Amino acid sequence: MRITLIQDILFWADKEANLKMTEKNLSALSGTTDLVVLPEMFTTGFCTDQLNLAEGNDGQTIKSLKSWAEKYQLAITGSFIASENGKIFNRAFFVFPTGEVKTADKRHLFSMGGEHKHFAPGDKRMIVNYCGFNICILVCYDVRFPVWARNINNEYDLLIFVANFPERRISDWDILLKARAIENQSYVCGLNRIGIDGLGIAYNGHSALLDFKATPLLDFPENEKSTQTFELSTEPLQKYREKFAVWKDADAFEII
Repeated sequence: MRITLIQDILFWADKEANLKMTEKNLSALSGTTDLVVLPEMFTTGFCTDQLNLAEGNDGQTIKSLKSWAEKYQLAITGSFIASENGKIFNRAFFVFPTGEVKTADKRHLFSMGGEHKHFAPGDKRMIVNYCGFNICILVCYDVRFPVWARNINNEYDLLIFVANFPERRISDWDILLKARAIENQSYVCGLNRIGIDGLGIAYNGHSALLDFKATPLLDFPENEKSTQTFELSTEPLQKYREKFAVWKDADAFEII
């Protein structure tokens, strides 16, 4: 499976500008990749108090994603600000090339950034099957909570974190991504943005694609726009899991 990470800026609270930029990036990737990873809240930036930006699964964002996935024949994942039944969510999505959409909401809300004041937490994980991979998609702050990310009985092969992870704590991001790869014996993708947001918070990227030993498979320049693609295979992962079967001795956590 060919996976593409797009490390880029985001326009603060400007859906039209972000959607336009995203479509331009996706159109250039048509025929060259199977899955494209976008950042957390890719249409707005981390606007936790601008609830007017929220929309349902039948809104402009999902409609655009479905259209692009079908047109360019690739899958797309990321998150956006969603509204449903009077509640607001930081909603992760996975859109298949057929236009089918799967979603799950961010579990751990970043209380120090006020996210918990306006957003409701998710109560389920999303694991999708695509191109022979079982893929789990989580959102930013979820990276700090290993029990929520736990790979029980190898139920996923690739763990993706989409993020707006600030520069001042980026060393945590680097370490946590590696830890998640090693402890879960899984490929790990972490996609982060760059630039300065509307609150003056700086983001310097450090997007990453790691193998199951936390070995970097791609190298992203700091503070620079970069689109990179890598072809993953389940074969070396399965061989490693058979040879070094740590997962068989894991605690039996139940996700509820």
